[in-house]
Amino acid sequence: MPKAIIFDTETTGLDSPEVIEAAWLEVTSLSPLTLGEGFEQRYKPSKPIGLAALATHHILDEELADCALSSTFQLPKDLEYLIGHNVDFDWTVAGSPDVRRICTLNLARAVWPELESHKQGALLYLLDRPNARERLKNAHSAGADIRICATLLEHICQHLKIDSLEVLWQKSEDARVPTHMPFGKYKGKPISEVPKDYVRWLLDQPNVDPFIRRAFSKQ
Repeated sequence: MPKAIIFDTETTGLDSPEVIEAAWLEVTSLSPLTLGEGFEQRYKPSKPIGLAALATHHILDEELADCALSSTFQLPKDLEYLIGHNVDFDWTVAGSPDVRRICTLNLARAVWPELESHKQGALLYLLDRPNARERLKNAHSAGADIRICATLLEHICQHLKIDSLEVLWQKSEDARVPTHMPFGKYKGKPISEVPKDYVRWLLDQPNVDPFIRRAFSKQ
């Protein structure tokens, strides 16, 4: 069974999302990036697909009538690493399994901090401009998105000179720690410049993001 996969889903929406399409590619090597077996399948959810989700992936409810129930989806067993762009969302949709998550979105922000956008499409135009428009015609299908993510992963590993999943995961964890406030009244302000009284108040709140805690612990 695969140890690491690049993974993506399409869902019913952002409110208690259910998977309607899932795809993954096995990662067998990082240097050079080598991909193994893959998987792609659609599922029938227990509730209607939201309009915002429809406008993103264009998968209609009626197209899923004969598909397996979304509740039957499972990731490969004995998986250790889950790789994706904004991987936490897809990890949650998949049931929040006990795996290490590697986020190409956070890694891309660390590698190319100057870019105005770190969406997969924008990054593909940076890294594969001659083919980007054609490849993006099928973007927001899970199968197309994992292949775009593979391109991002390949360039990230080359840029950071990474050949180990363990090192890649650690780099991803480090990249999750914000350097600027991501929300609230001080959104966009460098972590080091957030007033101490606000920091004390924030850290006293329940369920504070652990990476926000790590950011302030470094101050």
